Amino acid sequence: MKKERKVLLGVIAIVSIVLASGITLYLLQTHGRQQLTISTTTSLYDTGLLDTLKEEYENSHPEVTLAFISAGTGIAITHAMNGDADLILVHSPSQEYDFMNASYGVNRKIFAYNFFIIVGPTEDPAGIEGLGPIAALQRVCEYGRNQSGQVWVSRDDNSGTNTKEKGLWSEAGYDYDVIKNEAWFVSSGSGMGTTLNMANELQLYTLSDIGTFLKYSAEGLIELEGLVQAGESLLNVYSAIAVNSTKVQGVKFDLAMEFIQWIVNEEAQSIIENYGVEDLGSHLFYAAAQIVETSSPPDIYGWIRNYAFFKSQGQFYECPPEWRVGNYDLYSYEALLATNLQFRHSATLFPSTSSIQHLKRV
Repeated sequence: MKKERKVLLGVIAIVSIVLASGITLYLLQTHGRQQLTISTTTSLYDTGLLDTLKEEYENSHPEVTLAFISAGTGIAITHAMNGDADLILVHSPSQEYDFMNASYGVNRKIFAYNFFIIVGPTEDPAGIEGLGPIAALQRVCEYGRNQSGQVWVSRDDNSGTNTKEKGLWSEAGYDYDVIKNEAWFVSSGSGMGTTLNMANELQLYTLSDIGTFLKYSAEGLIELEGLVQAGESLLNVYSAIAVNSTKVQGVKFDLAMEFIQWIVNEEAQSIIENYGVEDLGSHLFYAAAQIVETSSPPDIYGWIRNYAFFKSQGQFYECPPEWRVGNYDLYSYEALLATNLQFRHSATLFPSTSSIQHLKRV
């Protein structure tokens, strides 16, 4: 018994030493590091892109630790307004506009884009494959109203994806607040991953960002088919916005701006452009900073401008001058914009032959 007790005490002593050493090493590694808290949409987080960006950023900025709060865009913005985040990475221009117009956000930069996609069961019982998104939603609604079961699942969480969905239902001629109470319409009230899993389990249609859909499909988590994809009306644009330190006390504005400048530089943009290509065989995201900077290719730039730029004094900007703080060289392309006013807010922009190949990579 005494021998066993001595062995047990020895094991406890060794474990204690190992744990103490680990804690000491952790404290030495993190001592003096500042934490930058980023409130972000689930589509960036669930794809794993942010993990890759975090690793690269912390390698080149050893004094900073990145911490992410993952939620739908509406909740992500609320976190920032409450002072729980130093910057946001989101994808809902209308909500971003309200956030900045209320003086909570400054120095917006567009850093990535991809497309939303309508997915559904392999059998495609409503017959929407190959249709445009508006015609597809009309077909889904018509089919749903003639069925006794559930057909469509919505995130219904005030996220960027949900905001896009509401707009598409409106274009299709339906009031979202009315149809979501119909028997064929289901609300998940949750993030993209959970919603895709729900659609997969119940064999429903849904709107997804293509990044999360491709990631979940490649990992064998879902067996849904991508049925309606690409095109201007399904464009999805991601922006970084610093929280305004004069409006929200205690935020790390300088660190936020350092990150924003990094995410639009060549290194980070290359990571974004190439993320997932080797493992999944397809782009999950496309880099947007150079497109915005050079207005090229003009068709994709026009789509981004039409969808995600804000109008101020008769001109369109990714960040109007009145919402900029500090002396940051982020908007040198505006000389190009001043001479490039032929782009109009229009739904009739079509891709050129070269950009059709670009879109097919999605």
